[in-house]
Amino acid sequence: MIRPLMLAPPLIFGAFVVLAALGMSRDDPQALPSTLIGAPAPQMTQAPLRGYAPITRQDLANGQVTLVNFWASWCPPCRAEHPRLLALQAQGLPILGVNFKDSETAATGYLDQSGNPFQAVAFDPKGRSAIDWGVTAPPETFILDGAGTVLFRFAGPLIGSDYEQRFLPALNAALQAAAPDKN
Repeated sequence: MIRPLMLAPPLIFGAFVVLAALGMSRDDPQALPSTLIGAPAPQMTQAPLRGYAPITRQDLANGQVTLVNFWASWCPPCRAEHPRLLALQAQGLPILGVNFKDSETAATGYLDQSGNPFQAVAFDPKGRSAIDWGVTAPPETFILDGAGTVLFRFAGPLIGSDYEQRFLPALNAALQAAAPDKN
């Protein structure tokens, strides 16, 4: 006679195999889906990083493609992507920074020393805005259209082939869609 408890381990293993197979059969198994895609950007904490402008609702829906970058001074990948953010800012792209789970002194010191790529910087020491945006770990960057709709979420630093193969095409598509018709 087979006891019901003897069936539990094979059933649990079978369920795991099915879930793994479903996960691997997605279009892009490396992508982290976001429920925000196609939705208005969530509210942002109104608390600015000391010495920097706060992020307002108008900043999120400013009529042009905008990046929202979640970062922390203690985060090595955030430091690795910092030169890229400065380059994107130099190209005229508005970038809003959200410093989270950090100390104000460390964050301001880092921007003072490394340069500030951000038009405005929110300070989210407890990570509440990060939760609202679905951020799992820094850095994460969101592309917003001119109306403040989330178009794309990129988890990880803006460097390397992942940046070139996933982020840049999404950014270029957003910029092209926002460009006035040249006909």
